[in-house]
Amino acid sequence: MNDTVVIVTGAEPLDRRSVHLLPANAIVIAADGGLDHALAAGLTPAGLIGDLDSISPDGLAWATEHATIQRHPEGKDQTDTELAIAFANSMTPERLVLLAGGGDRLDHTIAALGALGAPELTSIPLIECWWGDQHVRVLHGPGRATLHARVDSTLSILALHGPCSGVAMSGTRWELEQFDLAPAVGRGMSNVVETSPVSVRVSLGVLTVFFEPDADHPLDDPDEETTP
Repeated sequence: MNDTVVIVTGAEPLDRRSVHLLPANAIVIAADGGLDHALAAGLTPAGLIGDLDSISPDGLAWATEHATIQRHPEGKDQTDTELAIAFANSMTPERLVLLAGGGDRLDHTIAALGALGAPELTSIPLIECWWGDQHVRVLHGPGRATLHARVDSTLSILALHGPCSGVAMSGTRWELEQFDLAPAVGRGMSNVVETSPVSVRVSLGVLTVFFEPDADHPLDDPDEETTP
């Protein structure tokens, strides 16, 4: 079992803080042009996946010599990021991290975050994303997370993948208990962290949490993720 698998994607350079927080033994998989950003950030991808229409010639030459390449036709039904996430899931990781510098088209960004809600990922204990300098956690219900968030920072929850029911949250200014959250509505936006860690739970659905990690606890522990 691989503890952490990192998928590098996106059109912009990676945020240095997010790269610094990655476990040293993480396995890195690049989605197409994400390989160029991974190399620029000092990461060493073990694999390259996609139709390879956005990777640089130098990046492709590096991957040909140093990584396993899984090339797909341009007319495929899945995005490069979806293909890379599916491959990562086959490695049964304890933690899956989607890493992107941002700067993508809005539809690309939504599709990438949407891919983290795929039903096939339910068995992964901890799913997270760094999109630029924004930190995201994705909870598949029934699931619970203990988030070491910075006190007085903003925390938002969204049901990006369909309705969520049985949503509960404590440690924030406005707490929730057995709340039903409709898709893409603002009811869970712009909450404030009052005490850390924050406890978040969802009974049914896929809940996406945006928050700023506490500097003293930059990474949450998969062992703390339990079902309600």
